[in-house]
Amino acid sequence: MASVILRDELLCSICLSTFKDPVTLRCGHNFCRVCIGRVLDTQDESGVYSCPECREEFQERPTLMRNINLHNVAERFLITQQEQEEITWICCTYCVDSPVPAVRSCLHCEASLCDKHLRSHSKSPEHVLSDPSTSLEKRKCSVHKKILEYYCTEDAACICVSCSLAGEHRGHRVEMLDEASKKKKKKLRNVLQKLITKGEKTEERVRSLEEHRRKAQEKAAGEAERVTALCTDIRRRVDDLEKKVLSEISRQEKEESLSARIHQLEIKKDELSRKMRHIEELCNMTDPLTVLQEPDTGDLCDPEEKGDDEDTGGHDKQLHGGEGLEVAEISHTLCEVISGIRSGIYVEGPADILLDVTTAGNYLLISDDLKTATETQEKQKRPETAERFQYYNQVMSRRGFTSGRHYWDVDGSRSGRWRMGMCYPSIDRRGQQSLIGDNNKSWGLERYDNIEYSVIHDSEVIQLPDKICSDRVRICLDYEAGQLSFYELCNPIRHLHTFTVAFSEPLHAILYLGRPLFYGDGWIRICS
Repeated sequence: MASVILRDELLCSICLSTFKDPVTLRCGHNFCRVCIGRVLDTQDESGVYSCPECREEFQERPTLMRNINLHNVAERFLITQQEQEEITWICCTYCVDSPVPAVRSCLHCEASLCDKHLRSHSKSPEHVLSDPSTSLEKRKCSVHKKILEYYCTEDAACICVSCSLAGEHRGHRVEMLDEASKKKKKKLRNVLQKLITKGEKTEERVRSLEEHRRKAQEKAAGEAERVTALCTDIRRRVDDLEKKVLSEISRQEKEESLSARIHQLEIKKDELSRKMRHIEELCNMTDPLTVLQEPDTGDLCDPEEKGDDEDTGGHDKQLHGGEGLEVAEISHTLCEVISGIRSGIYVEGPADILLDVTTAGNYLLISDDLKTATETQEKQKRPETAERFQYYNQVMSRRGFTSGRHYWDVDGSRSGRWRMGMCYPSIDRRGQQSLIGDNNKSWGLERYDNIEYSVIHDSEVIQLPDKICSDRVRICLDYEAGQLSFYELCNPIRHLHTFTVAFSEPLHAILYLGRPLFYGDGWIRICS
């Protein structure tokens, strides 16, 4: 019982095997160096590290401290277990009716003995007893069939007394096995000490590299923060420019006062008409005395007034001058930028996506409006056809796209695991490679328990650096341009990733939900 408890305490929670080169995190949990190293490598892209045992998070990659005591205990436990297993399977040679554990082995007789047969065994010197062993023949000379008692230092071989006196090792320097073993252990300890020293230097080098990487990450974080601040400042300046331009437009509109100007010109037009009628009357008179006695004849004969020319010219300059052109150019530029953004994200109306029940896996429920897929623990009784996904809970859309630009929005449950994306109709429906993104015929976005987000194609996983906060994702397809993009529908909309591919087949929308046995109830809905 105690051995079982000790064994459980010496198991790595990642590989579930006895510790090999155990290391300790700051939280106090121990793991094999290789196992925890692989886990931390997968967490490098996210920049947030956590203990697989207690989930405690670390802002930087934790330093792995070697646990010498645990290493020694695990090593001794493995040796003891090996010895116990070896002894457990050694039975008394003479107990043929039922197996009885042996307590000693006779090298001379090449037999293992229980307590009963050991008491009646010969006590003569040539009967050498040892711990129970199944390889007794290895302890005898293969030539003379005598017990190996000496060690030839010249040939580095274990020999018997006949080999030393009359055999091929005659005249060689020999030592007793115990003495030779002690000398070899001393050399091995020296080698072990050198290896320990070398290992410590290697660990120091690893710590130095980890510190260098930490500083590089801090530098990268600082650069990212600087870029973010710069973009924030640019957005602020654009907002200020927008306010300034709109204010200038409003000011010019008030200054020009076109309605008042039109009214003024109407008055002048009426005055000119009155003068013209009066002059025509004078021209039609036959009495020269009356014509000459008419007052202000100079003003009546000069209808083109200089002031009117200046006002008209100034008015034309206000309508067609430089300030108005500058505002128009700014407006045109902003409209072009907005048009470019809208053409990249917002296309002409959402695509109408309906799910194809004939492709749905038997652990998926499809809603009546063919918009929602929900995982279920109860297997559906659907016919097994070539179109149906058999290995994974996936479903394709009825409609395929061979041209144009389209988009649609998808909602996913906050729990469980799902993937969404697009695939060719030639995707495998039965094998383990039929999952979205695990082949070269599909492209997908994956969410795992609302913690990890990634995009996948041909089994290549790209971890997304930031967590998706919105429940809704937009999928945009530009077939001719060969672009499949994913956006988070937050405020403002955020681009996640774009696949660039020369599409060769029609593209169908495809959804996947993890089995409820492992991931819990989940659903995916295509928004109308």
